[in-house]
Amino acid sequence: MKLFFQHERSTASNNSTRAEFPPLSGADIAGVVQGARIGGDLYHFLRVNRSRVIFGLLDVAGRREENQSIVDAARRTFQEVGQQKFAYEEVNEADAMMELCLELNLSIRKAAAGVRSCAAFVGCYNEELGTICYSNAGHTPGLLRDPSGITVLPATGLPLGLFSASTYEAPTAALQKGASLLLVSRGVVEAARKKEEFGLDRVKVRFENAPQDNANEIATTIVDAVQQFLGAPPEHNDVTALALVRASHARVAANA
Repeated sequence: MKLFFQHERSTASNNSTRAEFPPLSGADIAGVVQGARIGGDLYHFLRVNRSRVIFGLLDVAGRREENQSIVDAARRTFQEVGQQKFAYEEVNEADAMMELCLELNLSIRKAAAGVRSCAAFVGCYNEELGTICYSNAGHTPGLLRDPSGITVLPATGLPLGLFSASTYEAPTAALQKGASLLLVSRGVVEAARKKEEFGLDRVKVRFENAPQDNANEIATTIVDAVQQFLGAPPEHNDVTALALVRASHARVAANA
């Protein structure tokens, strides 16, 4: 079994950094960061078995120079514990997701030597079923788009890194063919021009009008819209978007 991690490359034309993800079976995933890394955004992707991939968008409070060790600890835990908890085909996804969040919570608190808030959206995409088991730990709501419109996936628990005894719920959402999931960092919705924020409503509008079958174009549409709104690259927070699309037609990728 191969383990895949994203590799980032800069795109000078719009000052964004894109992650190059490996192909999925019948789906597409992409992440984009606008401007220079400033805060503690971390997005990650990991194949854990033949039919499942886990992904996450985490936002560790504080600026990059002060929280890098915490971000690194969260990344290691995501990789190691995520692989361990989701390795088996017969795994209970909800239990595994809650256990992963508990381990992430503990590793963040340990790396911070105390309390450090980390909003996080962590999900497991099941390629065979087209479902997403997820936990939203105080993160900006996930947005699920399908022919019926946009569904909001709100917080299911408190941010990671706050309390040692925190618990996290892990519901499952169906991603029908042609549907897509969008995650954006707090830096997207809180991007402000004078006293006006970009806001979640603008994210929804841009998402509704974004391409249907291309995750990279969806993520790029959002971060480009933020820069257009600001009139300049963001200076005070990371602006990150992660998109997952289930193809509307059959598309198979080898997951050897």
